[in-house]
Amino acid sequence: MAFTANAASLQDASKALDAAGTKTIEFSGAGHWFQFGQAPAPGLPWPQFDVSSYVADINYETVSARVRSTRKQTIEPGRARPTAVEQKADAFVSGAFAWNVAPPAANAPAGTAPRNVPQPGSVEERAAEIWATPQGFVKAALANNAKSEAKGAAVEVSFTLGGKYRFTGTINEHNQLETVRTYIDTPMLGDTLVETKFADYKDFGGVSFPAHILRSEGGHPVLDLAVASVKLNIPVDITVPADVAALKAPAQKVVVNKLADGVYYLTGGTHHSLAIEQKDHVVLVEAPLNEERSLALIAKIKETIPNKPIKYIVNSHVHFDHSGGLRTFVDAGATIVTNEADKPFYEEAWAAPHSLNPYLLEKSKKAPKFETYKDKYVLTDGSRSIEIHKIAGSGHSDELALIYLPAEKILIEADAYTPAAPNAPVPAGVNPYTVNLDENIQRLKLDVVQIAALHGPGVVKLDDLHAAISQSQKTQ
Repeated sequence: MAFTANAASLQDASKALDAAGTKTIEFSGAGHWFQFGQAPAPGLPWPQFDVSSYVADINYETVSARVRSTRKQTIEPGRARPTAVEQKADAFVSGAFAWNVAPPAANAPAGTAPRNVPQPGSVEERAAEIWATPQGFVKAALANNAKSEAKGAAVEVSFTLGGKYRFTGTINEHNQLETVRTYIDTPMLGDTLVETKFADYKDFGGVSFPAHILRSEGGHPVLDLAVASVKLNIPVDITVPADVAALKAPAQKVVVNKLADGVYYLTGGTHHSLAIEQKDHVVLVEAPLNEERSLALIAKIKETIPNKPIKYIVNSHVHFDHSGGLRTFVDAGATIVTNEADKPFYEEAWAAPHSLNPYLLEKSKKAPKFETYKDKYVLTDGSRSIEIHKIAGSGHSDELALIYLPAEKILIEADAYTPAAPNAPVPAGVNPYTVNLDENIQRLKLDVVQIAALHGPGVVKLDDLHAAISQSQKTQ
């Protein structure tokens, strides 16, 4: 398809893209996907996965989409990770609902149907991806009284969706959409920039579409796609499953399990925490996920350990699922105990705007308080000591910590070892994170009896960790 240079305009871009005639679109290809919020160290890019197949089906009229992909984590020289396993992701959004379709568990009976897994926290991101496509952006701009401003030979187009989400795009002199910028809310970063860049427009069977899509979130790529095929107006009928539509947001559940006098294992969700009672205060290990989880933890701790403030929050590492609730405790006046590498990252993240979903810290503007360490830190009230050790050589995260209670002989850790559920199949190959944890226990000469893992079914013994390593070695 030949293009002639002229003054860019939204209306001409609409004609070039046939935006008005586009009801649905499917584009497919291969490239790379990156796991948001899971960088191996603060400031590094999100971990990369090789994507052998990627198919996006979008219905602009019903504001729904399905993205199917097949991916495997990229080998990273110098970083020991578990054996890469091919993942098949199947992600949906329709209106106010987002969900994944997950295959049956490996030990499920034959004939078990795939499961619908609600993903309410992904609605914003997936909806933004619908309008961050060339045809989608132009359609939304025309429908929402977009403002156009000349930028040399290009034009910058901006509009607001739902009175909340601002989209800005740049259309070049060939009337090709080059970039789309918008913001979504994430618990750690607040108002998080999502930027999509389009390049190498081609004629895909009469459809003008970019052959290269690069999407970044939070300053690092989340998708790098080489487009191989584009189809317009094929059937894209996405129905919200009844079990997803009927789901009401469950109340945060915090279950208290007493491990020793003044030591409480707080479960009830996907991520666990541990509260430790000191003479005149409480130390909480881990504030995961988001503000909703943190507020539930605060309420349960006040009920379990009344009349003592939560003075310290010990953070295992910077991965967003384990640190997304920290800012709530900053607002509550607690001191964050974390590795020295994390402090600058947290300070920058919590100072950024959080206007789309204003959490408590956005309103109070309290300055965070930190106590940091390089390799080891000890919190004590003169009676009970809490040791914090950096896990040396972890392939999961460069600043991953373990927490040890010497008097109770309890080890607390996240992501290094996740105990298997009952009757779960033995993983193929040894998890290097688990071996590394055992090596660190021996290096530090820790007398461990119980392991309170911050994922998984519950507290286990050190012998269970050794058995997991031994059983996995037999599968190699």
